[in-house]
Amino acid sequence: MDKFEILNKVDHTLLSQTATWEEIRKTCDDAMEYHCASACIPASYVKQAAEYVNGRLPICTVIGFPNGYDTTAAKCFMTQDAVKNGAEEIDMVINLGWVKDGKWDAVLDEIKAIKDACGGKLLKVIIETCLLTEEEKVKMCEIVTASGADYIKTSTGFGGAGATREDVALFARHVGPDVKIKAAGGIAGFEDAEDFLRLGADRLGTSRLVKAMKG
Repeated sequence: MDKFEILNKVDHTLLSQTATWEEIRKTCDDAMEYHCASACIPASYVKQAAEYVNGRLPICTVIGFPNGYDTTAAKCFMTQDAVKNGAEEIDMVINLGWVKDGKWDAVLDEIKAIKDACGGKLLKVIIETCLLTEEEKVKMCEIVTASGADYIKTSTGFGGAGATREDVALFARHVGPDVKIKAAGGIAGFEDAEDFLRLGADRLGTSRLVKAMKG
């Protein structure tokens, strides 16, 4: 797999708290230049970015990020607002407290509600693997499969650790055939990226690969 094939699978990401429009614009420029899958940016910049790229690049944003403990109603509103502003892809964070409480029906219902709020746009479900037990990860594979979401995603990048090869392999064993996998957080270079793709990932969330291409 060559570097350009890998970059086609990358959500080129800028989610720092201090991100400026100039930095967001450059992220979009780089994502377009290297034919990335999307630019993943804060919700407050979605409208401006969508107008800027003018259909040349999907804009992705994050919902309930990074902690996941907003109410379902708030997450649904944020999702609808992002889609109205031009987001083509939504990466949501689950309610991790509900997972720890074993409130599986509530977790499933929330993902379904956000999927409905997407209005047909792609939904990726961030389960923050570094904070879950093996049993909880397997259960979340089952729930994401049942929810109708498009992707299960490893990490926010803000939780203390990112994607691991073991977690991507676990996802590949336990998600249904209609659920794709996104590995995010800590992907250091093209060798890491290729490993994750070979293990079953379909998307990669990172900023480092484009930076590596630019030297």
